[in-house]
Amino acid sequence: MTLEDTHGQEPMPETSDSTSSSAPSGSRMQSAGKALHELLVSSQRRGCLTAGVYESAKLMNVDPDTVAFCLLAADEEDEGDIALQIHFTLIQAFCCENDIDIVRVSDIQKLASIVGASEEAGEPRDLHCILITNPNEDAWKDPALEKLNLFCEESRNVNDWVPNITLPE
Repeated sequence: MTLEDTHGQEPMPETSDSTSSSAPSGSRMQSAGKALHELLVSSQRRGCLTAGVYESAKLMNVDPDTVAFCLLAADEEDEGDIALQIHFTLIQAFCCENDIDIVRVSDIQKLASIVGASEEAGEPRDLHCILITNPNEDAWKDPALEKLNLFCEESRNVNDWVPNITLPE
């Protein structure tokens, strides 16, 4: 029995090209992008979204069991920021060690249009790390979160531990 059989999905077509078999398919990637958009909107509405590298690190240190999902975001200009990359490495290690699914997004502008670029006080919001929390595991079962959990699991099966997701237009 395959993972697709278990979840009632169509199996991914096998290819002879090793590079394309490890890369997510276009429709699978679009589906994950749409699910991420839905998850961000619903979790912000519920107050289950924590934004910011330092705020996320504090939350993971105090109560890692409430973290359901992690999103790391960086534009091309952020790729040269050594301090940010060190933070990302530490956050990724923490998430892997605590079985928290994690993805990367490379468009902070799209992310800002979804969750808002600034806080109520008018301060610009740090969107480099976003955590989705779930204070009580039984309280909130989001279908978008379940889709993303499955996407991350399938990505790990092809050794893509922190998959990149493209947000929809």
